[in-house]
Amino acid sequence: MNYKTEFVQPKSFEAENHFYPKALNATIHPMVNFFLNLSKDRIINRYCHLNPMVNKEKLAEVLDYKCKYFLWGGADLINSTKAGGDRQMVIIENNSCPSGHKSMPLQDDHQESGSYLHLIERTFRRMLRPRQGVTEIAGKLGMVYDKNFMEVSGYAAVMADVFEEEVLMVPYFNGEDNAHVKFENGIMYVYHENEWHTMRAVFRYLTQKPWTRLPLVSKTRIMNPIIACLAGGRNKMVAAKAYDIYNTEIKEFGLKISTPETIWDVSKDEIPLWVQKLGGQAVIKIPYSNAGQGVYTIINQDELDTFMELDINYKKFIVQSLIGNYNWSSTSSEGKYYHVGTIPTPKGDTFVTDLRLMVSSTENGIKPLCVYARRAARPLADEIDSGSDSWSMLGTNLSIKEAENQWGSDTNRLMLMDRRDFNKLGLGLDDMIEAYIQTVLSTIAIDKMCINLYNSKGKFRQRLFKSLNNDKTLLDEIMKYD
Repeated sequence: MNYKTEFVQPKSFEAENHFYPKALNATIHPMVNFFLNLSKDRIINRYCHLNPMVNKEKLAEVLDYKCKYFLWGGADLINSTKAGGDRQMVIIENNSCPSGHKSMPLQDDHQESGSYLHLIERTFRRMLRPRQGVTEIAGKLGMVYDKNFMEVSGYAAVMADVFEEEVLMVPYFNGEDNAHVKFENGIMYVYHENEWHTMRAVFRYLTQKPWTRLPLVSKTRIMNPIIACLAGGRNKMVAAKAYDIYNTEIKEFGLKISTPETIWDVSKDEIPLWVQKLGGQAVIKIPYSNAGQGVYTIINQDELDTFMELDINYKKFIVQSLIGNYNWSSTSSEGKYYHVGTIPTPKGDTFVTDLRLMVSSTENGIKPLCVYARRAARPLADEIDSGSDSWSMLGTNLSIKEAENQWGSDTNRLMLMDRRDFNKLGLGLDDMIEAYIQTVLSTIAIDKMCINLYNSKGKFRQRLFKSLNNDKTLLDEIMKYD
């Protein structure tokens, strides 16, 4: 596709351009539809009934939380269990530029733009409300992107409809010249049709090292701002610390963000020792990668040796306990969790899946937007040997990197929340509620970290960030304007 800067006009949204065909023609599963329309009070009452140690007033406060920076996110969760039947939705990560709308069956037959519209109306529009004591910029609305054209073009079309004005859609790729975009005095300008356009606000879908192209302080309103990436939405290192800090705050109320056991600030030479401590099975992550890149599942010595031979620019890693089959999962301080997986196929195969739940901050708290699932390429084996390929059994991300700044998607492994796919996941309403609570908690943790990383004058606290994430390669990458 020839990506180019262009104007998107109102009344240009066409559903077939912004949904996968299998989603456009699907009927949402009644239970998922019921979950997405559950009132806050019913969610709280049900969750506290099943978790009697949870403080009801605190949970209500959590669901009412209004984010300051991390306005929109999408958590990836694993449905896991222990041998004793202790089921748990485990947060793998929470993304600051999540995909999902194109994979979501419509909830309302009369609204063809679906959850695209909900995000723009509930969250993006709210972000643009006038602020007391702040002179707002006059200019255009924009959509800047480096991936996922199907969804970002949908956002641009819905923005044009909601605000009744043309929207400037701008490709902005990592590592390219990008002379068509500049920042002056904190204001973003885009060159198109022989003139520089002032941008009053942009919706940002930049996934590849976005801190190299956007500043941490901007007069042009940006959703999500770059701080949301560095504080955890595109930084697994700081996210792990944000979860740990917030867990300390909410522990007394019976709440907890559930994650794999995580060891952070690990140098490459230390990795084999931590893998050994976790029983020989672990997950190694480059903290700043996404779309399935930079994640290495280790179940045998060959896979560890292969990883150790890689030449990686970053100096710090995180190591996590691996959730696999019961016979070969990591043994961590929380015990041994393993994948629940899909309902067995007629052949008896069970596949690993994860769940993507997208939420956004609204006037009425953090609300769910859409949800879908992904399965691994190969079934989960009961036993492993030295030649086993763990990623094919455990990796669920659908993105395929075809070339630099060119991506495809393996939609054969996409599992919709429709009448056909949802039943295969083996999920119930309580699992969906648990996934939602975990997503909200992780979103708040990252937003609180965002807040802590600015001082009272709105300046980025570089020393604090360095103490949390002292990786020179990353620090050198952060936007030159800062």
